[in-house]
Amino acid sequence: MKLSLEIKKYIQIELPKQNFDSCAVATINFKSGEFDFFEYSLVNKNSFYFDLASLTKPLTLAATYLMRPDIFSKEMILLLNHQAGLPIGGRLDRKSFKEQLLSYKISSSPSQYSDYSALRLQLELEKKGKSLQELSSSFWDKELIHWKHNLGPSPITGVRANSLIQGVVHDDNAFVLGEFCSHAGLFATISGLAQSLLNLDNKYKLLNFMNQAFSKEIDGRFICGWDRVEDQNKTLAGPGASLKTFGHLGFTGTSLWIDVEKEQGYIFLTNATQNFWYQRKGLNKMRRDVGSLVLSR
Repeated sequence: MKLSLEIKKYIQIELPKQNFDSCAVATINFKSGEFDFFEYSLVNKNSFYFDLASLTKPLTLAATYLMRPDIFSKEMILLLNHQAGLPIGGRLDRKSFKEQLLSYKISSSPSQYSDYSALRLQLELEKKGKSLQELSSSFWDKELIHWKHNLGPSPITGVRANSLIQGVVHDDNAFVLGEFCSHAGLFATISGLAQSLLNLDNKYKLLNFMNQAFSKEIDGRFICGWDRVEDQNKTLAGPGASLKTFGHLGFTGTSLWIDVEKEQGYIFLTNATQNFWYQRKGLNKMRRDVGSLVLSR
Protein backbone atom coordinates (compact mmCIF):
# COMPACT_ATOMS: atom_id res chain seq x y z
CA MET A 1 0.00 0.00 0.00
CA LYS A 2 1.88 3.02 -1.26
CA LEU A 3 1.77 6.23 0.70
CA SER A 4 0.25 8.82 -1.59
CA LEU A 5 2.10 11.95 -2.61
CA GLU A 6 -0.96 13.82 -1.37
CA ILE A 7 -0.31 12.62 2.22
CA LYS A 8 3.34 13.60 2.06
CA LYS A 9 2.50 17.07 0.79
CA TYR A 10 -0.16 17.44 3.47
CA ILE A 11 2.32 16.61 6.25
CA GLN A 12 4.92 19.04 4.88
CA ILE A 13 2.35 21.84 4.83
CA GLU A 14 0.65 21.15 8.16
CA LEU A 15 3.52 20.24 10.49
CA PRO A 16 5.08 23.75 10.54
CA LYS A 17 1.72 25.08 11.80
CA GLN A 18 1.79 22.89 14.93
CA ASN A 19 3.27 23.19 18.42
CA PHE A 20 5.46 20.13 17.76
CA ASP A 21 8.21 19.44 15.27
CA SER A 22 8.19 15.77 14.25
CA CYS A 23 5.77 13.22 12.87
CA ALA A 24 5.60 10.04 10.83
CA VAL A 25 2.82 8.24 8.99
CA ALA A 26 2.55 4.69 7.66
CA THR A 27 -0.09 3.01 5.54
CA ILE A 28 -0.55 -0.74 5.85
CA ASN A 29 -2.14 -3.19 3.39
CA PHE A 30 -2.94 -6.31 5.38
CA LYS A 31 -4.11 -8.17 2.30
CA SER A 32 -0.75 -7.88 0.53
CA GLY A 33 1.32 -7.74 3.73
CA GLU A 34 3.02 -4.49 2.71
CA PHE A 35 3.44 -1.04 4.21
CA ASP A 36 4.85 2.30 3.21
CA PHE A 37 5.88 5.18 5.45
CA PHE A 38 6.98 8.79 5.54
CA GLU A 39 8.94 10.57 8.28
CA TYR A 40 9.13 14.33 8.54
CA SER A 41 10.85 16.48 11.14
CA LEU A 42 11.73 20.15 11.27
CA VAL A 43 14.85 19.39 13.33
CA ASN A 44 16.19 15.92 12.50
CA LYS A 45 16.71 13.82 9.38
CA ASN A 46 17.16 10.53 11.28
CA SER A 47 14.45 7.97 11.94
CA PHE A 48 12.89 8.77 15.31
CA TYR A 49 11.81 6.43 18.08
CA PHE A 50 8.46 7.89 19.13
CA ASP A 51 6.99 7.52 22.61
CA LEU A 52 3.90 5.45 21.83
CA ALA A 53 2.18 6.35 25.12
CA SER A 54 -1.15 4.47 25.42
CA LEU A 55 -0.60 2.53 22.20
CA THR A 56 1.30 0.38 24.69
CA LYS A 57 -2.05 -0.94 25.96
CA PRO A 58 -3.17 -2.75 22.78
CA LEU A 59 0.40 -3.77 21.94
CA THR A 60 0.60 -5.62 25.26
CA LEU A 61 -2.84 -6.36 26.71
CA ALA A 62 -4.98 -6.64 23.57
CA ALA A 63 -2.23 -8.60 21.85
CA THR A 64 -2.02 -11.03 24.76
CA TYR A 65 -5.79 -11.53 24.62
CA LEU A 66 -5.52 -12.28 20.89
CA MET A 67 -2.72 -14.79 21.45
CA ARG A 68 -3.94 -16.34 24.73
CA PRO A 69 -7.69 -15.78 25.23
CA ASP A 70 -7.79 -18.97 27.30
CA ILE A 71 -6.03 -17.32 30.24
CA PHE A 72 -8.53 -14.45 30.53
CA SER A 73 -11.30 -14.73 33.11
CA LYS A 74 -14.53 -12.71 32.88
CA GLU A 75 -13.10 -10.20 35.37
CA MET A 76 -9.93 -9.87 33.29
CA ILE A 77 -11.98 -9.12 30.18
CA LEU A 78 -13.76 -6.37 32.11
CA LEU A 79 -10.35 -4.90 32.95
CA LEU A 80 -9.23 -5.27 29.32
CA ASN A 81 -12.24 -3.28 28.09
CA HIS A 82 -12.20 -0.64 30.86
CA GLN A 83 -15.49 -1.88 32.32
CA ALA A 84 -14.27 -3.07 35.73
CA GLY A 85 -15.18 -0.02 37.79
CA LEU A 86 -11.63 1.03 38.64
CA PRO A 87 -10.66 4.70 39.03
CA ILE A 88 -9.40 6.49 35.94
CA GLY A 89 -5.93 6.94 37.40
CA GLY A 90 -3.75 9.09 39.61
CA ARG A 91 -0.22 9.32 40.96
CA LEU A 92 1.23 5.96 42.04
CA ASP A 93 3.93 5.22 44.58
CA ARG A 94 6.67 2.87 43.44
CA LYS A 95 6.64 0.92 46.73
CA SER A 96 2.91 0.51 47.20
CA PHE A 97 1.31 0.65 43.74
CA LYS A 98 0.72 -3.08 43.42
CA GLU A 99 -1.00 -3.27 46.79
CA GLN A 100 -3.13 -0.27 45.85
CA LEU A 101 -4.17 -1.65 42.47
CA LEU A 102 -4.99 -5.09 43.90
CA SER A 103 -7.18 -3.52 46.58
CA TYR A 104 -9.84 -2.36 44.10
CA LYS A 105 -12.93 -4.48 43.73
CA ILE A 106 -13.70 -5.52 40.17
CA SER A 107 -17.35 -5.04 39.21
CA SER A 108 -19.06 -4.74 35.84
CA SER A 109 -19.46 -1.06 34.99
CA PRO A 110 -20.02 1.24 32.02
CA SER A 111 -16.92 1.99 29.94
CA GLN A 112 -14.50 4.35 31.67
CA TYR A 113 -11.04 4.57 30.18
CA SER A 114 -8.59 3.79 32.98
CA ASP A 115 -4.83 3.45 33.30
CA TYR A 116 -5.48 1.70 36.60
CA SER A 117 -7.57 -0.92 34.79
CA ALA A 118 -4.68 -1.63 32.40
CA LEU A 119 -2.16 -1.89 35.22
CA ARG A 120 -4.42 -4.14 37.30
CA LEU A 121 -4.84 -6.44 34.31
CA GLN A 122 -1.07 -6.67 34.02
CA LEU A 123 -0.87 -7.84 37.64
CA GLU A 124 -3.63 -10.42 37.05
CA LEU A 125 -1.91 -11.76 33.93
CA GLU A 126 1.45 -12.02 35.67
CA LYS A 127 -0.13 -14.27 38.30
CA LYS A 128 -0.07 -16.84 35.48
CA GLY A 129 3.71 -17.09 35.89
CA LYS A 130 5.10 -15.00 33.05
CA SER A 131 5.84 -11.30 32.77
CA LEU A 132 3.59 -9.26 30.49
CA GLN A 133 6.60 -8.55 28.30
CA GLU A 134 7.12 -12.29 27.81
CA LEU A 135 3.43 -12.84 27.11
CA SER A 136 3.05 -10.05 24.59
CA SER A 137 6.32 -9.51 22.75
CA SER A 138 6.56 -12.42 20.31
CA PHE A 139 5.38 -10.27 17.38
CA TRP A 140 7.42 -7.15 18.15
CA ASP A 141 9.86 -5.91 15.56
CA LYS A 142 13.38 -5.08 16.77
CA GLU A 143 12.47 -1.38 16.54
CA LEU A 144 9.57 -1.71 18.99
CA ILE A 145 11.13 -1.60 22.45
CA HIS A 146 10.67 -0.53 26.07
CA TRP A 147 11.99 2.91 26.98
CA LYS A 148 14.58 1.45 29.38
CA HIS A 149 16.36 -0.21 26.45
CA ASN A 150 18.82 1.54 24.13
CA LEU A 151 16.75 3.91 22.03
CA GLY A 152 17.83 5.67 18.90
CA PRO A 153 17.12 9.38 18.40
CA SER A 154 13.80 10.51 19.92
CA PRO A 155 11.92 13.80 19.66
CA ILE A 156 11.27 16.02 22.67
CA THR A 157 7.87 15.32 24.24
CA GLY A 158 7.81 17.91 27.04
CA VAL A 159 9.50 19.01 30.25
CA ARG A 160 9.79 17.25 33.62
CA ALA A 161 11.47 18.82 36.64
CA ASN A 162 12.98 21.56 34.45
CA SER A 163 14.57 18.98 32.12
CA LEU A 164 13.53 18.08 28.59
CA ILE A 165 11.73 14.78 28.21
CA GLN A 166 13.58 13.12 25.37
CA GLY A 167 14.33 9.43 25.01
CA VAL A 168 12.49 8.63 28.25
CA VAL A 169 8.82 7.91 28.78
CA HIS A 170 6.54 10.94 29.04
CA ASP A 171 3.96 9.33 31.33
CA ASP A 172 4.79 10.21 34.94
CA ASN A 173 3.64 6.92 36.47
CA ALA A 174 5.58 4.83 33.97
CA PHE A 175 8.62 7.01 34.64
CA VAL A 176 8.36 6.77 38.45
CA LEU A 177 7.65 3.04 38.49
CA GLY A 178 10.66 2.51 36.25
CA GLU A 179 9.62 -0.94 35.05
CA PHE A 180 7.66 -2.55 32.24
CA CYS A 181 4.08 -1.27 32.40
CA SER A 182 0.97 -2.10 30.44
CA HIS A 183 -0.35 1.45 30.16
CA ALA A 184 2.67 3.30 28.67
CA GLY A 185 6.38 2.90 28.01
CA LEU A 186 6.87 1.41 24.57
CA PHE A 187 8.78 3.32 21.90
CA ALA A 188 9.01 2.52 18.18
CA THR A 189 10.06 3.82 14.82
CA ILE A 190 7.22 4.15 12.35
CA SER A 191 8.52 1.21 10.31
CA GLY A 192 9.06 -0.90 13.43
CA LEU A 193 5.47 -0.41 14.54
CA ALA A 194 4.05 -1.06 11.07
CA GLN A 195 6.02 -4.29 10.76
CA SER A 196 4.93 -5.35 14.24
CA LEU A 197 1.25 -4.99 13.28
CA LEU A 198 1.80 -7.06 10.15
CA ASN A 199 3.58 -9.66 12.28
CA LEU A 200 0.62 -9.75 14.67
CA ASP A 201 -1.76 -10.38 11.79
CA ASN A 202 0.46 -12.91 10.04
CA LYS A 203 1.17 -14.95 13.16
CA TYR A 204 -2.10 -14.63 15.04
CA LYS A 205 -4.73 -13.56 12.47
CA LEU A 206 -5.55 -10.21 14.06
CA LEU A 207 -8.03 -9.06 11.40
CA ASN A 208 -9.93 -12.36 11.37
CA PHE A 209 -10.15 -12.30 15.16
CA MET A 210 -11.45 -8.74 15.21
CA ASN A 211 -13.91 -9.41 12.37
CA GLN A 212 -15.44 -12.18 14.46
CA ALA A 213 -15.58 -9.86 17.47
CA PHE A 214 -17.38 -7.20 15.42
CA SER A 215 -19.96 -9.76 14.32
CA LYS A 216 -21.15 -10.14 17.92
CA GLU A 217 -23.06 -7.68 20.06
CA ILE A 218 -20.66 -5.08 21.41
CA ASP A 219 -21.19 -3.71 24.89
CA GLY A 220 -19.34 -0.45 25.40
CA ARG A 221 -16.68 1.55 23.68
CA PHE A 222 -13.87 -1.02 23.67
CA ILE A 223 -13.59 -4.32 21.86
CA CYS A 224 -11.00 -6.96 22.79
CA GLY A 225 -8.84 -4.24 24.35
CA TRP A 226 -8.99 -1.90 21.34
CA ASP A 227 -10.83 1.38 20.92
CA ARG A 228 -13.32 1.43 18.06
CA VAL A 229 -15.22 3.75 15.77
CA GLU A 230 -18.64 4.52 17.26
CA ASP A 231 -19.55 7.66 15.28
CA GLN A 232 -18.21 7.79 11.73
CA ASN A 233 -18.72 11.55 11.55
CA LYS A 234 -16.76 12.40 14.72
CA THR A 235 -14.14 9.69 15.07
CA LEU A 236 -10.47 10.69 15.17
CA ALA A 237 -9.84 7.73 12.86
CA GLY A 238 -11.09 10.10 10.19
CA PRO A 239 -13.99 10.22 7.73
CA GLY A 240 -14.05 7.08 5.63
CA ALA A 241 -13.43 4.64 8.47
CA SER A 242 -16.05 1.90 8.61
CA LEU A 243 -17.79 0.77 11.80
CA LYS A 244 -15.46 -2.23 11.72
CA THR A 245 -12.46 -0.02 12.46
CA PHE A 246 -10.43 -0.51 15.62
CA GLY A 247 -7.33 1.19 16.99
CA HIS A 248 -6.05 3.38 19.79
CA LEU A 249 -4.76 6.84 20.65
CA GLY A 250 -1.75 7.88 22.72
CA PHE A 251 -1.39 11.04 24.80
CA THR A 252 1.91 12.06 23.19
CA GLY A 253 0.07 12.42 19.86
CA THR A 254 0.18 8.87 18.55
CA SER A 255 -2.58 6.87 16.89
CA LEU A 256 -3.19 3.75 14.87
CA TRP A 257 -6.36 2.54 13.17
CA ILE A 258 -7.19 -0.60 11.21
CA ASP A 259 -10.30 -1.01 9.04
CA VAL A 260 -11.30 -4.68 8.90
CA GLU A 261 -13.62 -4.16 5.92
CA LYS A 262 -10.94 -2.50 3.81
CA GLU A 263 -8.07 -4.63 5.20
CA GLN A 264 -6.14 -1.39 5.51
CA GLY A 265 -4.64 0.53 8.37
CA TYR A 266 -2.54 3.53 9.16
CA ILE A 267 -0.27 4.84 11.90
CA PHE A 268 0.27 8.48 12.75
CA LEU A 269 3.02 9.30 15.26
CA THR A 270 3.91 12.74 16.62
CA ASN A 271 5.50 14.43 19.63
CA ALA A 272 2.45 16.62 20.18
CA THR A 273 3.13 17.15 23.89
CA GLN A 274 6.38 18.99 23.12
CA ASN A 275 4.81 22.41 23.74
CA PHE A 276 1.35 23.43 24.93
CA TRP A 277 0.21 19.80 25.22
CA TYR A 278 -3.34 20.90 26.09
CA GLN A 279 -3.82 22.49 22.67
CA ARG A 280 -5.02 19.42 20.77
CA LYS A 281 -7.05 21.08 18.01
CA GLY A 282 -4.24 21.03 15.44
CA LEU A 283 -3.22 17.48 16.32
CA ASN A 284 -6.76 16.16 16.07
CA LYS A 285 -7.30 17.90 12.74
CA MET A 286 -4.18 16.19 11.41
CA ARG A 287 -5.34 12.84 12.80
CA ARG A 288 -8.68 13.12 11.01
CA ASP A 289 -7.22 14.50 7.79
CA VAL A 290 -4.57 11.74 7.52
CA GLY A 291 -7.23 9.13 8.26
CA SER A 292 -9.46 10.56 5.56
CA LEU A 293 -6.66 10.52 3.01
CA VAL A 294 -6.01 6.84 3.77
CA LEU A 295 -9.41 5.30 4.45
CA SER A 296 -11.67 7.32 2.14
CA ARG A 297 -10.05 5.86 -0.95
